[in-house]
Amino acid sequence: MKSTTTDLKCDPITLSLFANRFMSVAEAMGRSLQQTSISTNIKERLDYSCALFSHQGNLVANAPFIPVHLGSMSFAVKFQIARLGKDLKPGDVLLANSPVAGGSHLPDLTVITPIFDETPGNEDRIIFFTASRAHHSDIGGITGGSMPATSTCLKEEGAEIVSFKLVSEGKFDAKGLYQVLVEEPARYPGSSGCRNYKDVESDIKAQIAANHKGSKLIHALVEEHGLDTVHGYMQFIQENAEQAVRNMLLAAAQRANSSVFRAVDYLDDGTPISLEVTIDTETGSAVFDFTGTGPEVRGNLNAPMSVVHSAIIYCMRAMVNQDIPLNAGCLVPLDIVIPEESLLNPSPEAAVCAGNVLTSQRITDVVLRAFQACAASQGCCNNLSFGVGGKDPVTGDIKKGWGYYETIAGGSGAGPDWDGTSGVHCHMTNTRITDPEILERRYPVILRQFGYRPNSGGLGQHNGGDGVVRDLEFLEDIQVSMLSERRARAPYGCKGGEDGALGINTWIKKAVKSRRINLGGKAAVPMLAGDRLVIMTPGGGGWGPVSDRKDKSATALSKGIWQPRGSLAERTAAEASFGA
Repeated sequence: MKSTTTDLKCDPITLSLFANRFMSVAEAMGRSLQQTSISTNIKERLDYSCALFSHQGNLVANAPFIPVHLGSMSFAVKFQIARLGKDLKPGDVLLANSPVAGGSHLPDLTVITPIFDETPGNEDRIIFFTASRAHHSDIGGITGGSMPATSTCLKEEGAEIVSFKLVSEGKFDAKGLYQVLVEEPARYPGSSGCRNYKDVESDIKAQIAANHKGSKLIHALVEEHGLDTVHGYMQFIQENAEQAVRNMLLAAAQRANSSVFRAVDYLDDGTPISLEVTIDTETGSAVFDFTGTGPEVRGNLNAPMSVVHSAIIYCMRAMVNQDIPLNAGCLVPLDIVIPEESLLNPSPEAAVCAGNVLTSQRITDVVLRAFQACAASQGCCNNLSFGVGGKDPVTGDIKKGWGYYETIAGGSGAGPDWDGTSGVHCHMTNTRITDPEILERRYPVILRQFGYRPNSGGLGQHNGGDGVVRDLEFLEDIQVSMLSERRARAPYGCKGGEDGALGINTWIKKAVKSRRINLGGKAAVPMLAGDRLVIMTPGGGGWGPVSDRKDKSATALSKGIWQPRGSLAERTAAEASFGA
């Protein structure tokens, strides 16, 4: 190993090299996870994140994976350090998903691997952590896919793991894993254990392998440069991110000629998310105060505090006009105040599966609205899950089954000098959607239509992006769960731009000719073979008055770049007969 130095000075070029080296570790972990996983959710949809953390649990670097994972994974690592830190040994690997342990929602299983020093005499010293978080298609609960629309407590959403030593000094605990994923969740009334355990077990092993890949690359980096240098530039990278955020906040206060920014938005059920940002114009620090946010709700829209931090760190990084890796330094200038017993700080028993995928998007909307950074994007992940099997609620018999889950794209919001993008996963989600060939080959479903939803983006000087239409026909009787938002409150336009169109979820019943049922935003229904589900996702909001749009030429009209059209209400009503 190369000799180290304690009086290290930051060199800008070396700083950039180390930032990319750290990020490349996370990228290599991600490639390993995708290549060795077997589930559609991870291999095709890429619903996972990999990252590198300091020995204290602070985020060092990540590749561009899922934003809602990356800000919250640090909470998970720090929880395990506090709980098991002194008991960890080389070859140990931990598993957790509980909201009280830094989890986001239960299907997101986090695998954490401590990296120990290889220097003789220091073998018991942890120098870094690698971690991977992946959304598994089923971990039990009351519905297949483990994203029940009707859950009112955490136990209904599947297996909860606070801290489980998945690997102890190199030995994989297969029996213990089966117990926590299958046996324990099945004990709760109405709930089943994991419906496709073999797939989940295999993907967890893929996460272990991905973490090991990152550990080997970190050891190689330390061997090349020395631990003091690696740790030193790790700290420099975080300090650089901290200063970039401070500069961004100071610039925002200067542009607005105000040090206080406020915004409020509402979930479809009327629950407010309120934010007041107060910037210290001397230091660039800021207080993000969510006082005024509604109380914990009975359903599953509650968001753990780690998810709130994810949304904020994402927004800070998005608004920084500088090429820096997302890391813990982005949060150093911020003091985040979240009232207890609120939607954003719920009790440990609260249902949270939608908080991670829906409320997180609304938090993002509120933060960006406070800074007037851009119009609202679709504000939803449009979560669809379906499956069969599990425990019979009457007899208690266990039937072999499976679960499937996907998120569906929509329109992104326009900004001061850009149009929104149509049909894109944005903000808290950064996944793909399953290819039609894969979907129809592996599951009893026909994808009848998947394309843009015309005229659903808000008009403006810059138009919001359009949502999409996804029309699925089921080939066998199946349990379907839909979790979505922006079905009652439209994505807002900004600076005079129009709102985006509301989303619509329609159940078309084969047994009754022309019977069409609006499912609303959240529903769990047993669909029969031949029934269809037509999901129209929201569009993004527009920016600025449409009268200020420069491109109104015939070419623009023919391409749909600019076109006069009816009001938001007229556009939404006109789609009511779609899919007949």
